[in-house]
Amino acid sequence: MVPLAGLTAAEVARVGVTMRAAILLGQGEAMRVADVELDPPGPAEVQVRLAASGVCASDWHTLTGRIPSPLPAVLGHEGAGVVEAVGDGVSHVSPGDHVVLSWLPACGRCRYCEAGRPVLCDVAAPALLAGTLLGGGRRLRYGSLPLYHYSFLSTFAEQAVVPAASCVPVRRDVPLAAASLAGCAVLTGYGAVVNRARVTPGSAAVIFGAGGVGLSCVMAAALAGATRVIAVDPVPAKRELAAALGATHVIDPAERDVIAAVRELTGGHGADFGFDAVGSPAVGASAFDAICRGGTLVCIGIPGPDAMTAFPGPRLVREEKIVTGSLYGSCRPFQDIPAVLDLFAAGRLPVDKLVSATYGLDQINQAFADLSAGLLARGVVVLSEDIAW
Repeated sequence: MVPLAGLTAAEVARVGVTMRAAILLGQGEAMRVADVELDPPGPAEVQVRLAASGVCASDWHTLTGRIPSPLPAVLGHEGAGVVEAVGDGVSHVSPGDHVVLSWLPACGRCRYCEAGRPVLCDVAAPALLAGTLLGGGRRLRYGSLPLYHYSFLSTFAEQAVVPAASCVPVRRDVPLAAASLAGCAVLTGYGAVVNRARVTPGSAAVIFGAGGVGLSCVMAAALAGATRVIAVDPVPAKRELAAALGATHVIDPAERDVIAAVRELTGGHGADFGFDAVGSPAVGASAFDAICRGGTLVCIGIPGPDAMTAFPGPRLVREEKIVTGSLYGSCRPFQDIPAVLDLFAAGRLPVDKLVSATYGLDQINQAFADLSAGLLARGVVVLSEDIAW
């Protein structure tokens, strides 16, 4: 990496850097850790030294081809770090600031942003899978080969140039390795419970899937005052962690009829709120059956591009069930990410307990092998040990 110590922010912005990054050249291949050139930030862009990045199933889906994305690319979209330099027109962050990166850099001006729903932004949402920054440019090169960005961020690297609207300044007393999880998993699960479903005190909630997102749903439902928080997952370690994070009951779908078990736990009615954190049509259908009449089902996990989930039409009407989606926790990143970290700092939302294992960048392929094997609630790739903790 080009040494930056002693350079002013303006000098850094002119120099760019050589850094290490994990490159995915083609679907189904192992990622290659190599030196990559990172161009300096342009207008409305920020250069960030990354402390840590979460290992998310969305990256795995791109790696395997389940969710197409332009390649070759540097993956990663759940990161936190320290601002190195800012481009022209950036005033809300400065070098030295701690930031969590949002993978949906909303424009703030379209009809959805003005309505308080920035995750549906007319500018960011359509550009998400284009593999570029918001202006259409790219800042990454592997030798002479231009690389695509991933979800505007590309956090499996020592540094990143990202849209300024992706940089959410956060408090400095929260370890950046833990804060990184607020960039995707925690906010997605927490927001689905708090923003989209609006779980009420005394209610019952059932969560299908106890990975990072599902476990964040568990924590948020308990925090919201649900008196029955039911986690469904086939992996024993994940069920145990769900119980430690606030689940009042856990169900192994391989051993019990999930619908019957949920009804037994809820007086025969079903849960008031259901959350599908898996993204499988079969799981979505089961979650629909597990909620009560008048209940709300929030679909969080993203199925494959051609997947269709079927719900019985007559029951949808006669039972007045609500089925809705939640992208990125239906959040407002600049409000919700700091709020989540305030709850963590107060000991009310223990996001650090989601971390099953940490990895160096050279171990990136092992991290995804562990994810695929169901061994992780959340894995974290530590990119700068000196600022991660």
